[in-house]
Amino acid sequence: MLAASLLLTACVATPPARVFAPPVYPPPPDQPRFVYERTLLYNDDVEEYSSTDRLKQFALGASRKLHGLIKPYDIAVKKGRVYVTDTVQRAVLMFDIPGRRFVEFGTEKPGELAKPMGIDISDSGEIYVADISARRIMVYSMDGAYLRSIGNEDRLTRPTDVTISPDGKQVYVVDTGGIDSPNHDVVVYDTQDGRYIRTIGRRGIGKGEFNLPLQAATAPDGRLYVVDSGNFRVQIFSPEGVYLSSFGRVGRAPGQFARAKGIAIDRDGRSYVVDTAFGNVQIFDPQARLLMFIGERGEAGYPGKFMLPAGIDVDPDGRIYMVDQFFRKVDVFRPATLSTESGEAAYLFKGNQEDD
Repeated sequence: MLAASLLLTACVATPPARVFAPPVYPPPPDQPRFVYERTLLYNDDVEEYSSTDRLKQFALGASRKLHGLIKPYDIAVKKGRVYVTDTVQRAVLMFDIPGRRFVEFGTEKPGELAKPMGIDISDSGEIYVADISARRIMVYSMDGAYLRSIGNEDRLTRPTDVTISPDGKQVYVVDTGGIDSPNHDVVVYDTQDGRYIRTIGRRGIGKGEFNLPLQAATAPDGRLYVVDSGNFRVQIFSPEGVYLSSFGRVGRAPGQFARAKGIAIDRDGRSYVVDTAFGNVQIFDPQARLLMFIGERGEAGYPGKFMLPAGIDVDPDGRIYMVDQFFRKVDVFRPATLSTESGEAAYLFKGNQEDD
């Protein structure tokens, strides 16, 4: 009976946990260029949690308070700090990876946000946030201190995104307008005094015209890329607003667009265009030739699975940060040639340090 009992116990022993390999892109047998690294959801993903903290929690019988994303929209990254706008929380949430901090700002006057959408960071470290409800651009320091605002409801109808020129002198504001509005354009202001400079484009289907533009990004050479969602294309302009070219057309084949939304440009001039309908980001070279795509639609928020992808950014090391509104997450992908211990976001993968 003892032998039978031991045998039965062995038979029902808990099986070893399954180990999932992180997704790579492109998948085998091709040589991978990007590897899934991590997902950001809560403050717990960056904050340090020492053994002393755990002891206090055990002694007091309290659970650790989690604070995370509810409905994220856009993202901007600088020096290992990940800034995400959240339209429901009416705030910007910062995941400070090197500093192991989680900070929320934009919730108090005079820098209070109504409905933050697009976000960008200048080279000098100023954070620009497009507030679609307040019809203005709010400017903060990298630590979240309110500095000033730009624009007003007299000029802007539905500002959904913002991007800064490489020299830091101009801020481009994407005005999506609306079905009944003629203001489908990009409004340009001076970053320091808020002076209106010019308006790029107008409503239409021709070259240099827009139909529900959503997001924009500037390339290192100063060119402006605008996601012209209603016309299923990305349009490119000179720093002065002169139309240069466009790429993309409606369709479901690689290189085409169905519901293009977010865009980012890396230091080598490659463009990353998020398509909500495809659940992925398509990567194009500076000549607008499709290179590859990352991600796919999925019913669960597994790594690389997206339902409502929106904003995107690429840091100087080539890491890609992609927001999904439905799954309330930011997925991070790194170049396959970059180690987890390299670059601005290296601390993301070292784990929390224990107290001695």
